[in-house]
Amino acid sequence: MTGLQCIEAAIRIDKNGQVPVVPQIFGHAAVLSGMPVDEYLTSGDALASCQLAALGRYGHHAVFSVMDVCVEAEAMGAKTVHHPNNYPCIEQYVSSEDAINSSRVPNPLKDGRMPEMLKAISIMRRETKEETLVVGCVMGPMTLAMQYVGVQEALFMAVEHPLLFEKLLDHVTDVIIEFGRAQIDAGAHLPIIFDPSSSPEVIPPQFFREIVLQRLKRISSAFKQGGAVANWLHIAGKTLPILPHYPDAGIDMANCDYCIEPAMVRRFLPGICLDGNIKPLSFVEDSSEDIYKESVRLVKSFAGQGGFVLSSGCEIPPESRPENIEAMVKAAKECHF
Repeated sequence: MTGLQCIEAAIRIDKNGQVPVVPQIFGHAAVLSGMPVDEYLTSGDALASCQLAALGRYGHHAVFSVMDVCVEAEAMGAKTVHHPNNYPCIEQYVSSEDAINSSRVPNPLKDGRMPEMLKAISIMRRETKEETLVVGCVMGPMTLAMQYVGVQEALFMAVEHPLLFEKLLDHVTDVIIEFGRAQIDAGAHLPIIFDPSSSPEVIPPQFFREIVLQRLKRISSAFKQGGAVANWLHIAGKTLPILPHYPDAGIDMANCDYCIEPAMVRRFLPGICLDGNIKPLSFVEDSSEDIYKESVRLVKSFAGQGGFVLSSGCEIPPESRPENIEAMVKAAKECHF
């Protein structure tokens, strides 16, 4: 089976076959190729080249057109500051008044770095020849709202002016759908929905259920209609209180952060593919033997169940040791459900 077929089988909860392995390699691909991170984050050609080089080195099953958490907010008018060898950050948010009154949705073909992400997707889809999952990325509604107006302002608005905050969420949801659909049109098999700000460690589970869930459902529905092979949701932290709502959100694949045991998540989500959950910092600090043993343990914990993709709990740090990623991939390829 190709890597893409392995992942498709995992999404179907197929109980037989090879375990897919998807280290979440973003900036590490640049470091591995000796490229400045800021060049990787601003050039679709550079991003694709580094991702394909990492794929050739490790032999894993997915490539990512992922830059950073500022891409959409930057295209919407937020000002970013870039660093030579690190991720950018928002230097100036859009005022809450301007954000609430805006109905402008950025054009993914023209605005900010969006076109470069689309270019990387097109190159990777062409070069991988249907053997590897090509993954785009959108921020989830809570995360994009916070990147757009700032964390403090977004949370204040949610508490003091909930109707205005819902208007803001509807606007950013429109932006997410437009960008995600453009990624699918460019060749992404799916955009990962990256929404760490929806974690119960940031917002109450009730808020997620009553406010965020309906926007995630809109996004998932739009992506499926646009041709996504699945909807993959990444929310960081201790997500157990909100897991029961994932099926209603239209999620087919759910990320497990390192602080939760995937076998426990399976009890909440018996029909959803899970990915995780080696601690990202372990790829920097631990030995390759440690990574190999933990990878084998995770795969064996899903023996006879299927529906599991061996992965990191979140992004593998750019400075990770290559031999540790190699150990993870080796473990997956040597083990079967």
